[in-house]
Amino acid sequence: MSSSAVPDSGSSVQAASSARGSGFGWWKVLVTGAVGAAVVNLIVFAVARQAGASLVVVDGGAEHPITVGGVIGSSVVPLVVGLGAALLSALWKPVFLRIAQYVGSGLALLSVAGPLSAAADGGTVAALSLMHITLGVAVFTTLELHRRRRR
Repeated sequence: MSSSAVPDSGSSVQAASSARGSGFGWWKVLVTGAVGAAVVNLIVFAVARQAGASLVVVDGGAEHPITVGGVIGSSVVPLVVGLGAALLSALWKPVFLRIAQYVGSGLALLSVAGPLSAAADGGTVAALSLMHITLGVAVFTTLELHRRRRR
């Protein structure tokens, strides 16, 4: 019997295990989502500034300027906390990934009501609204990346 008649099961097992291990791990998903959302929101911020938006919100008579640090913090912190909770919950019950995907995206989209009701110029309202929508898209996309990796 020749050696070519015996299938090489070692390489197929190795290929199957490398396919399962490929993709984004949980921490890579968090970093990718947070960095992606922050970058897109910084682009929105820069475009709004170039377009002449004041980037100042008046609340209770006090002016609150929107800064680069504020955009980064408001993009990264809620995303990491929310996605972190979703990923931890999914360790217990995997169905929580799908639930968190829709609930998190929905909450981010509902939060657009804040900028829409803010006392600010139209450019600032548009920029802030787009930043909230960006977070909703980032939540959905990031959790979808993780869900696909788990399959």
